[in-house]
Amino acid sequence: MTAISGMTGFGRAEGAEGGWTWSVEARSVNGRNLEVRFRGPPGFDRLEPLAKAAAQKHFSRGQVTVGVQAKRADPGAAALRVNEDILARYLALANELAEEGATPPSADGLLALRGVLETPEEDEDPAARAAVEIAMAASIDAAFNALKASRDREGAQLLPLATGFIDAIERLIAAAETEAAAQVEAIRDRFTRRMTELAPDAPGLQDRIFVEAAALATRADVREELDRLAAHVASARALLQQPPAGRKLDFLMQEFMREANTLCSKSATTALTGIGLELKAVIEQLREQVQNVE
Repeated sequence: MTAISGMTGFGRAEGAEGGWTWSVEARSVNGRNLEVRFRGPPGFDRLEPLAKAAAQKHFSRGQVTVGVQAKRADPGAAALRVNEDILARYLALANELAEEGATPPSADGLLALRGVLETPEEDEDPAARAAVEIAMAASIDAAFNALKASRDREGAQLLPLATGFIDAIERLIAAAETEAAAQVEAIRDRFTRRMTELAPDAPGLQDRIFVEAAALATRADVREELDRLAAHVASARALLQQPPAGRKLDFLMQEFMREANTLCSKSATTALTGIGLELKAVIEQLREQVQNVE
Protein backbone atom coordinates (compact mmCIF):
# COMPACT_ATOMS: atom_id res chain seq x y z
CA MET A 1 0.00 0.00 0.00
CA THR A 2 1.35 3.42 -0.94
CA ALA A 3 1.80 5.89 1.89
CA ILE A 4 -0.29 8.58 0.19
CA SER A 5 -2.78 8.74 -2.65
CA GLY A 6 -3.26 11.37 -5.31
CA MET A 7 -6.58 12.79 -6.45
CA THR A 8 -6.29 12.34 -10.22
CA GLY A 9 -7.16 9.04 -11.85
CA PHE A 10 -9.47 6.92 -14.00
CA GLY A 11 -11.27 3.61 -13.54
CA ARG A 12 -13.56 1.53 -15.74
CA ALA A 13 -15.75 -1.54 -15.33
CA GLU A 14 -18.32 -3.41 -17.42
CA GLY A 15 -21.21 -5.75 -16.65
CA ALA A 16 -24.29 -7.54 -17.91
CA GLU A 17 -27.49 -8.78 -16.28
CA GLY A 18 -31.04 -9.61 -17.35
CA GLY A 19 -30.63 -8.62 -20.98
CA TRP A 20 -28.77 -5.42 -20.13
CA THR A 21 -25.13 -4.55 -20.78
CA TRP A 22 -23.33 -1.51 -19.40
CA SER A 23 -20.03 0.21 -18.85
CA VAL A 24 -19.00 2.42 -15.93
CA GLU A 25 -16.31 5.11 -16.07
CA ALA A 26 -15.07 6.91 -12.96
CA ARG A 27 -12.71 9.90 -13.07
CA SER A 28 -11.38 12.25 -10.44
CA VAL A 29 -9.42 15.49 -10.22
CA ASN A 30 -8.19 17.68 -7.37
CA GLY A 31 -10.73 19.05 -4.92
CA ARG A 32 -10.65 20.54 -1.46
CA ASN A 33 -13.42 18.18 -0.31
CA LEU A 34 -15.16 15.16 -1.79
CA GLU A 35 -17.63 16.08 -4.54
CA VAL A 36 -19.39 13.32 -6.50
CA ARG A 37 -21.19 13.85 -9.80
CA PHE A 38 -23.27 11.02 -11.27
CA ARG A 39 -24.70 10.40 -14.74
CA GLY A 40 -26.81 7.29 -15.17
CA PRO A 41 -29.21 5.72 -17.68
CA PRO A 42 -32.89 6.75 -17.66
CA GLY A 43 -35.01 4.75 -15.26
CA PHE A 44 -32.18 3.87 -12.88
CA ASP A 45 -32.55 6.77 -10.45
CA ARG A 46 -31.71 4.63 -7.44
CA LEU A 47 -28.15 4.21 -8.68
CA GLU A 48 -27.12 7.78 -7.80
CA PRO A 49 -27.32 7.45 -3.99
CA LEU A 50 -25.60 4.06 -4.23
CA ALA A 51 -22.78 5.59 -6.29
CA LYS A 52 -22.31 8.49 -3.87
CA ALA A 53 -22.22 6.15 -0.87
CA ALA A 54 -19.63 3.97 -2.61
CA ALA A 55 -17.51 7.03 -3.43
CA GLN A 56 -17.50 8.08 0.22
CA LYS A 57 -16.32 4.60 1.14
CA HIS A 58 -13.35 4.79 -1.25
CA PHE A 59 -12.31 8.46 -1.18
CA SER A 60 -12.04 11.41 1.18
CA ARG A 61 -11.15 14.23 -1.25
CA GLY A 62 -11.42 15.12 -4.93
CA GLN A 63 -14.02 15.86 -7.58
CA VAL A 64 -15.26 12.43 -8.67
CA THR A 65 -17.37 11.94 -11.79
CA VAL A 66 -18.99 8.57 -12.47
CA GLY A 67 -21.02 7.75 -15.56
CA VAL A 68 -23.01 4.62 -16.45
CA GLN A 69 -23.87 3.85 -20.08
CA ALA A 70 -26.45 1.03 -20.39
CA LYS A 71 -28.45 -0.63 -23.15
CA ARG A 72 -30.38 -3.78 -23.92
CA ALA A 73 -28.09 -6.60 -24.98
CA ASP A 74 -30.24 -7.28 -28.07
CA PRO A 75 -32.82 -4.55 -28.54
CA GLY A 76 -33.91 -6.02 -31.87
CA ALA A 77 -35.12 -9.15 -30.12
CA ALA A 78 -37.35 -7.25 -27.73
CA ALA A 79 -41.03 -7.95 -28.40
CA LEU A 80 -43.20 -4.91 -29.00
CA ARG A 81 -46.64 -4.61 -27.45
CA VAL A 82 -49.50 -2.30 -28.41
CA ASN A 83 -51.04 -0.37 -25.54
CA GLU A 84 -54.71 -0.81 -26.46
CA ASP A 85 -56.01 1.87 -24.08
CA ILE A 86 -53.72 4.61 -25.40
CA LEU A 87 -54.37 3.55 -29.02
CA ALA A 88 -58.16 3.75 -28.45
CA ARG A 89 -57.82 7.29 -27.13
CA TYR A 90 -55.78 8.35 -30.16
CA LEU A 91 -58.36 6.72 -32.52
CA ALA A 92 -61.27 8.45 -30.81
CA LEU A 93 -59.56 11.82 -31.17
CA ALA A 94 -58.60 11.06 -34.77
CA ASN A 95 -62.21 10.17 -35.64
CA GLU A 96 -63.45 13.45 -34.16
CA LEU A 97 -60.92 15.36 -36.28
CA ALA A 98 -61.82 13.31 -39.37
CA GLU A 99 -65.49 14.34 -38.99
CA GLU A 100 -64.30 17.92 -39.19
CA GLY A 101 -62.45 17.25 -42.42
CA ALA A 102 -59.02 16.16 -41.22
CA THR A 103 -57.16 13.39 -43.02
CA PRO A 104 -57.67 10.01 -41.30
CA PRO A 105 -54.52 8.72 -39.60
CA SER A 106 -52.45 5.92 -41.12
CA ALA A 107 -51.49 2.79 -39.22
CA ASP A 108 -47.78 3.66 -39.14
CA GLY A 109 -48.64 7.16 -37.97
CA LEU A 110 -50.66 5.80 -35.07
CA LEU A 111 -47.95 3.36 -34.08
CA ALA A 112 -45.40 6.17 -34.01
CA LEU A 113 -47.41 8.13 -31.45
CA ARG A 114 -45.97 8.29 -27.93
CA GLY A 115 -47.04 5.43 -25.67
CA VAL A 116 -48.76 3.30 -28.33
CA LEU A 117 -45.88 0.82 -28.64
CA GLU A 118 -44.24 -0.53 -25.50
CA THR A 119 -41.07 -2.57 -25.10
CA PRO A 120 -40.30 -4.94 -22.23
CA GLU A 121 -37.95 -2.39 -20.65
CA GLU A 122 -40.87 -0.02 -20.26
CA ASP A 123 -42.82 -2.67 -18.36
CA GLU A 124 -39.97 -4.54 -16.72
CA ASP A 125 -40.56 -6.77 -13.74
CA PRO A 126 -39.53 -4.87 -10.56
CA ALA A 127 -37.52 -7.84 -9.28
CA ALA A 128 -35.62 -8.08 -12.58
CA ARG A 129 -34.94 -4.33 -12.56
CA ALA A 130 -33.69 -4.55 -8.96
CA ALA A 131 -31.30 -7.35 -9.93
CA VAL A 132 -29.93 -5.20 -12.76
CA GLU A 133 -29.46 -2.26 -10.40
CA ILE A 134 -27.59 -4.43 -7.89
CA ALA A 135 -25.28 -5.67 -10.64
CA MET A 136 -24.73 -2.11 -11.90
CA ALA A 137 -23.90 -0.98 -8.36
CA ALA A 138 -21.29 -3.75 -8.17
CA SER A 139 -19.75 -2.47 -11.41
CA ILE A 140 -19.68 1.06 -10.01
CA ASP A 141 -17.79 -0.27 -7.00
CA ALA A 142 -15.37 -2.09 -9.31
CA ALA A 143 -14.77 1.13 -11.26
CA PHE A 144 -14.06 2.93 -7.99
CA ASN A 145 -11.56 0.21 -7.06
CA ALA A 146 -9.79 0.79 -10.37
CA LEU A 147 -9.90 4.56 -9.79
CA LYS A 148 -8.45 4.09 -6.29
CA ALA A 149 -5.59 2.03 -7.74
CA SER A 150 -4.94 4.80 -10.27
CA ARG A 151 -4.87 7.43 -7.51
CA ASP A 152 -2.53 5.24 -5.45
CA ARG A 153 -0.13 5.10 -8.39
CA GLU A 154 -0.17 8.89 -8.53
CA GLY A 155 0.53 8.95 -4.80
CA ALA A 156 3.54 6.69 -5.33
CA GLN A 157 4.90 9.29 -7.76
CA LEU A 158 4.11 12.22 -5.46
CA LEU A 159 5.81 10.75 -2.40
CA PRO A 160 9.45 11.04 -3.55
CA LEU A 161 8.79 14.53 -4.93
CA ALA A 162 7.29 15.75 -1.64
CA THR A 163 10.04 14.05 0.35
CA GLY A 164 12.69 15.72 -1.80
CA PHE A 165 11.25 19.18 -1.13
CA ILE A 166 11.05 18.45 2.60
CA ASP A 167 14.72 17.40 2.53
CA ALA A 168 15.57 20.69 0.79
CA ILE A 169 13.66 22.65 3.45
CA GLU A 170 15.56 20.83 6.17
CA ARG A 171 18.90 21.72 4.56
CA LEU A 172 17.88 25.37 4.29
CA ILE A 173 16.86 25.42 7.95
CA ALA A 174 20.33 24.12 8.87
CA ALA A 175 21.93 26.81 6.71
CA ALA A 176 19.73 29.45 8.33
CA GLU A 177 20.75 28.28 11.79
CA THR A 178 24.42 28.66 10.89
CA GLU A 179 23.86 32.12 9.42
CA ALA A 180 21.62 33.22 12.29
CA ALA A 181 24.37 32.41 14.77
CA ALA A 182 26.52 35.07 13.10
CA GLN A 183 23.74 37.68 13.14
CA VAL A 184 24.47 38.94 16.66
CA GLU A 185 28.09 39.73 15.83
CA ALA A 186 27.09 41.30 12.51
CA ILE A 187 24.51 43.52 14.23
CA ARG A 188 27.01 44.59 16.91
CA ASP A 189 29.70 45.44 14.34
CA ARG A 190 27.30 47.38 12.14
CA PHE A 191 25.83 49.32 15.05
CA THR A 192 29.30 50.07 16.44
CA ARG A 193 30.43 51.51 13.12
CA ARG A 194 27.34 53.65 12.82
CA MET A 195 27.53 55.02 16.34
CA THR A 196 31.27 55.66 16.07
CA GLU A 197 30.76 57.57 12.81
CA LEU A 198 27.87 59.64 14.17
CA ALA A 199 29.11 60.38 17.73
CA PRO A 200 32.71 59.28 18.20
CA ASP A 201 33.21 61.40 21.32
CA ALA A 202 29.89 60.72 23.05
CA PRO A 203 30.22 59.84 26.74
CA GLY A 204 29.45 56.21 27.62
CA LEU A 205 29.50 55.22 23.95
CA GLN A 206 30.60 51.64 24.54
CA ASP A 207 27.87 51.03 27.10
CA ARG A 208 25.27 52.53 24.77
CA ILE A 209 26.52 50.38 21.90
CA PHE A 210 26.27 47.27 24.04
CA VAL A 211 22.70 47.99 25.17
CA GLU A 212 21.37 48.99 21.75
CA ALA A 213 23.11 46.13 19.96
CA ALA A 214 21.66 43.67 22.45
CA ALA A 215 18.16 45.06 21.84
CA LEU A 216 18.57 44.81 18.07
CA ALA A 217 19.90 41.27 18.36
CA THR A 218 16.90 40.28 20.46
CA ARG A 219 14.48 41.61 17.84
CA ALA A 220 16.42 39.79 15.13
CA ASP A 221 16.52 36.47 17.00
CA VAL A 222 15.07 33.79 14.70
CA ARG A 223 15.66 30.73 16.84
CA GLU A 224 11.94 30.28 17.58
CA GLU A 225 11.07 30.44 13.88
CA LEU A 226 13.77 27.91 13.03
CA ASP A 227 12.62 25.59 15.83
CA ARG A 228 9.05 25.74 14.55
CA LEU A 229 10.20 25.11 10.98
CA ALA A 230 12.10 22.05 12.18
CA ALA A 231 8.97 20.84 13.97
CA HIS A 232 6.93 21.36 10.79
CA VAL A 233 9.43 19.25 8.86
CA ALA A 234 8.96 16.39 11.34
CA SER A 235 5.15 16.76 11.09
CA ALA A 236 5.25 16.72 7.28
CA ARG A 237 7.31 13.52 7.24
CA ALA A 238 4.88 11.85 9.65
CA LEU A 239 1.79 12.95 7.69
CA LEU A 240 3.15 11.47 4.47
CA GLN A 241 2.94 8.10 6.22
CA GLN A 242 -0.55 8.68 7.65
CA PRO A 243 -3.07 8.91 4.79
CA PRO A 244 -5.39 10.56 4.11
CA ALA A 245 -3.29 13.59 5.01
CA GLY A 246 -4.06 16.13 2.29
CA ARG A 247 -6.08 18.56 4.43
CA LYS A 248 -3.54 18.53 7.26
CA LEU A 249 -0.70 19.04 4.80
CA ASP A 250 -2.56 22.00 3.26
CA PHE A 251 -2.73 23.64 6.69
CA LEU A 252 0.90 22.77 7.45
CA MET A 253 2.02 24.55 4.27
CA GLN A 254 0.44 27.75 5.58
CA GLU A 255 2.39 27.37 8.82
CA PHE A 256 5.61 26.73 6.90
CA MET A 257 5.13 29.92 4.89
CA ARG A 258 4.23 31.98 7.96
CA GLU A 259 7.52 31.06 9.67
CA ALA A 260 9.52 31.65 6.49
CA ASN A 261 7.99 35.13 6.12
CA THR A 262 8.86 35.98 9.73
CA LEU A 263 12.39 34.70 9.20
CA CYS A 264 12.84 37.05 6.24
CA SER A 265 11.37 40.01 8.13
CA LYS A 266 13.74 39.46 11.07
CA SER A 267 16.81 38.85 8.97
CA ALA A 268 19.69 41.24 9.62
CA THR A 269 22.04 39.91 6.95
CA THR A 270 21.81 39.57 3.19
CA ALA A 271 22.82 35.93 3.44
CA LEU A 272 20.01 35.01 5.84
CA THR A 273 17.50 36.92 3.71
CA GLY A 274 18.65 34.93 0.69
CA ILE A 275 18.17 31.68 2.58
CA GLY A 276 14.70 32.81 3.66
CA LEU A 277 13.68 33.64 0.10
CA GLU A 278 14.95 30.29 -1.16
CA LEU A 279 13.08 28.60 1.67
CA LYS A 280 9.84 30.29 0.60
CA ALA A 281 10.36 29.15 -2.98
CA VAL A 282 10.84 25.52 -1.92
CA ILE A 283 7.82 25.67 0.39
CA GLU A 284 5.72 26.92 -2.53
CA GLN A 285 6.95 24.01 -4.66
CA LEU A 286 6.01 21.59 -1.89
CA ARG A 287 2.59 23.24 -1.56
CA GLU A 288 1.92 22.64 -5.27
CA GLN A 289 2.60 18.94 -4.79
CA VAL A 290 0.56 18.74 -1.58
CA GLN A 291 -2.47 20.08 -3.45
CA ASN A 292 -2.53 16.75 -5.33
CA VAL A 293 -2.54 14.64 -2.15
CA GLU A 294 -5.79 13.07 -0.98
